[in-house]
Amino acid sequence: MNAINWQPKALRQLRKIDVHTGKQIRDAVTRELVDLSTARNVMALANHDYGYRLRVGNYRVFFDFDGAIRIVSIEEIRKRNERTY
Repeated sequence: MNAINWQPKALRQLRKIDVHTGKQIRDAVTRELVDLSTARNVMALANHDYGYRLRVGNYRVFFDFDGAIRIVSIEEIRKRNERTY
């Protein structure tokens, strides 16, 4: 059972997201990050500011793990098109 700590930046970002999507993110965090060994949508990141990411629909929840989970940032992933690159 991992302790989940929300950083102030992540809480501010969560407040800006609509209520329905925010609830989905909070539910996914409590469901998936309680036990990282059974988490399905968690990926370890290489060469990134944060250690891990959790995928929730069009959003990515970035976090670090050092005995306790520290949620650092929530970012929306927008649809890519021919003008992306």
